Amino acid sequence: MRILPVLDLMKGLVVRAQGGRRKEYRPLISGIIRSSHPLDVAQAFRFHFGLKELYLADLDAIAGRPPALQTYTSLRKRGFQLWLEPGIKQAPDAEKPAEAGIETIIGGLETLAGPEVLEALCRTYSPVRIVFSLDLRNGQPFGKPEIWGYTPMEIVRRAVGCGVQRLLILDLARVGVGKGIGTEDLCKQVAAEFPQVELSAGGGIRGPEDLASLKGTGVKFVLVASALHDGRLTRADLEAV
Repeated sequence: MRILPVLDLMKGLVVRAQGGRRKEYRPLISGIIRSSHPLDVAQAFRFHFGLKELYLADLDAIAGRPPALQTYTSLRKRGFQLWLEPGIKQAPDAEKPAEAGIETIIGGLETLAGPEVLEALCRTYSPVRIVFSLDLRNGQPFGKPEIWGYTPMEIVRRAVGCGVQRLLILDLARVGVGKGIGTEDLCKQVAAEFPQVELSAGGGIRGPEDLASLKGTGVKFVLVASALHDGRLTRADLEAV
């Protein structure tokens, strides 16, 4: 497995996630950096953990405001590779991030208007560049069930049918609250049914024990934030994964 450190970006600053309750998010207070500026936090991830591939959630763009294109470009100029969640609703919303050279573009269940948009993204930018985020809250899917399906596995099957080859399972209710990831069984089910799909997971990693619980589930990438900032995961822990 590989670790993807998370930058949750709001109003130009990295914020601390609180169970998906975005009105409660506040600028980051970290044990590895005294700044909440995204470039500083990214540099801290590289310095302390040797990590230069990042997951960036542009929370302003997800809320419908303009994407932070300058921040994306600045990070890439400093040698960082990005998985970007820019709040895509319709396929044209991916044009500016794609033109900016973003390596991996996330289409999230929370914002995508429907499966036809996901299919268009895979067709336009290739399935290698697109990750579908199965956004959950306490195990229940976001989105309109009459469009996507009523259970996580129904939605996964729909996404794979749209051409998806890369899938992220993310329970937003668990981010930043120290409850563990909670989606191990779902990850196993997805990996068993779709072994060809690259599988990632995030939300609630507390420390080495949670990384250990994901071993054998088929997960290739793990999103982590709070455990890195709070010292509950060390560079040695990451190297042991």
